[in-house]
Amino acid sequence: MALAFRLQKAGYTPTELTTEAAVSLEPDGERFHNTCSALALRATVPDLSQPSFPEIAKDAELNCPVSRALKIEITLDAKLV
Repeated sequence: MALAFRLQKAGYTPTELTTEAAVSLEPDGERFHNTCSALALRATVPDLSQPSFPEIAKDAELNCPVSRALKIEITLDAKLV
């Protein structure tokens, strides 16, 4: 959602945003602790260049309320398709 808002703010309308997540969990006593979330983002955004897209996606990642709440390592691989 943060990415869609950032794209619209920059004047772009995405036609498709697809994200896959691989989450790492480690034992923490009788519970588990989320240690990392690796995101693979693929997007179709008319008129947006590949060099600009990762910058907008990174800004969305850094300012996403969910990312900020989790406070774990999150990696992002963002590509236009």
